[in-house]
Amino acid sequence: MHYTLHQLQIFLKITQTKSITKAAEELHLTQPAVSIQLKNLQDQFDIPLTEVIGRQLYITDFGAELAIAVEKILAEVYAINYKTLAYKGQLSGRLKLSVVSTGKYVIPYFLSDFLKQHQGIELSLDVTNKEKVIESLEKNEVDFALVSVLPEKLQIESIELMPNKLYLVGGSEKMHNYEENSHEILESLPIIYREEGSGTRHTFEKYLSLHNLKVRKKMELTSNEAVKQAVIAGLGYSVMPLIGIKNELINGELSIIPIKGFPLSSVWNIIWLKNKGFSPVATAFLENLKKEKEKIIDEKFNGLRSILDEISKV
Repeated sequence: MHYTLHQLQIFLKITQTKSITKAAEELHLTQPAVSIQLKNLQDQFDIPLTEVIGRQLYITDFGAELAIAVEKILAEVYAINYKTLAYKGQLSGRLKLSVVSTGKYVIPYFLSDFLKQHQGIELSLDVTNKEKVIESLEKNEVDFALVSVLPEKLQIESIELMPNKLYLVGGSEKMHNYEENSHEILESLPIIYREEGSGTRHTFEKYLSLHNLKVRKKMELTSNEAVKQAVIAGLGYSVMPLIGIKNELINGELSIIPIKGFPLSSVWNIIWLKNKGFSPVATAFLENLKKEKEKIIDEKFNGLRSILDEISKV
């Protein structure tokens, strides 16, 4: 047997995602590279590790047993690396976070300096939908989660990070030269929704309910990026977080439609299970967050207001 740690890491990710394409995306590798490493690993076993039926990849019973062993092997490898760094006096270990899709525009800024200061920390960051974020937190698979709507059925603790401002946006064509529109205009526009459970959708639907508005749902998409591209293409209008569209606003690909009562506002929160036992790495991250969050917000996010001011002059 001459399999490598790299092959084992790739195989484990394939068993977790049930997809070579998704495994490649999460590992930041090309699909052919992942396929080649899977074949190289498979060539060392007489029993199939995976099988493809139709277009779906399945893990065989033998493959599933091997994945359990691989996970233990990799855990030991990580432990060795962490112990080596610990002996050098460095903070080391894994920091595991799960964030909702729009949160990818927020969380990197609260991680960057911390990870630069502690290069022995390995970051595991899962960007997914709200349902899976809450599920991973509930199963205690992550240290922290980033959400804009707090879960109702979990006992959690939290830290407020910053407001999440939501605007109605359309394509490059502006409406009424930035004069505020009555909220009834929403009933005449084809609206592109985020998926059920999305924090953006939750906040928008609260506004619609408050004003007894009936809007025309043009389509429903499962990511902020998909919604953004649909709006740019002229398929409809949508409520989107300012932080995720600033470049498109600057470039003139999107425009804000002024509506009475907008922007809508929610709050980004870092949450964790109540009474969770933190690792030294998680404890250090939380303390750093409490200490540095105001400075990070001031340096990285206060420019959003000036972006709106500049756009309104165009």
